[in-house]
Amino acid sequence: MAFPQVGKAAPAFTLVNQKGEKVSLKDFKGEKNVVLYFYPKAMTPGCTVQACGIRDTKRKFSSNKTVVLGVSPDEPKRLVKFIERDGLNFDLLSDPDHKIADKYGAWGPKKFMGKEYDGILRTTFIIGKDGKLKHVMDKVKTKTHHDDVLNWIKENL
Repeated sequence: MAFPQVGKAAPAFTLVNQKGEKVSLKDFKGEKNVVLYFYPKAMTPGCTVQACGIRDTKRKFSSNKTVVLGVSPDEPKRLVKFIERDGLNFDLLSDPDHKIADKYGAWGPKKFMGKEYDGILRTTFIIGKDGKLKHVMDKVKTKTHHDDVLNWIKENL
């Protein structure tokens, strides 16, 4: 599956967050940039490092009129545990049937310990206030993800 085209409208979505509330891309149009990042599984080492980096820089995202949304196939119950365990301060969205991951090209073949399977491809999409896709990051480093995204936003939006 290919990524959506930069410069075009980002694929619409409505997903349930950790509280069971619906969150849609259109909720932020005209008001905030959206960082939509796809991660494989809550409470795993790499995903925790990535989420904690975002947690620790939330003020910087807010001062750049940007909201961060994490998306995984995890059910809301697991997302609540992740947020509570690590003191996360942003919404995590549940995409158990990976429909939105498919729309964004963030679901596909992976390899781990010699086995091949389909799963979430760690990918970040930066969407402008106008609802258009501005940038795709598909070479995500979990330790520097938050800084990489912030720097891109500061330089380009």
